[in-house]
Amino acid sequence: MRTLGGNPETSSSIAGALHRRWVDIKGLVTGKDDEAILNECERGEDVAKRSYETALGKALPANIKTIVERQYNGVMKNHDQVKAMRNQVRAAKGNA
Repeated sequence: MRTLGGNPETSSSIAGALHRRWVDIKGLVTGKDDEAILNECERGEDVAKRSYETALGKALPANIKTIVERQYNGVMKNHDQVKAMRNQVRAAKGNA
C-alpha cells in the first residue's frame, strides 16, 4: 500500500465490528444455536465475497490484482467451509 501511495488498514471496518457484535448478541438470544450463528457467519462471508468481487471488477495493477485474487480465493474457501458446517448442523437437526 505504501509503495502505491496509500496507507494499510490498521483496524477492522465499522461494519465488520458491528457484525461481530451482532453475532455475539444473536448467540445470546438464540441460546448459541449453532445454525443461527453459522448463518450469521455465512452472511459476513457473503459481504467479504462481494467486496472482493467489486475490487476485482476494477482496473488494478497486475501485482495488486494477483494479491486480491489470492485473498479472494481464501475468502471463498472460508465461505464454503462455513456453509458446509451450517449444512451439517441443518442436516443433523433434520435427522434428530
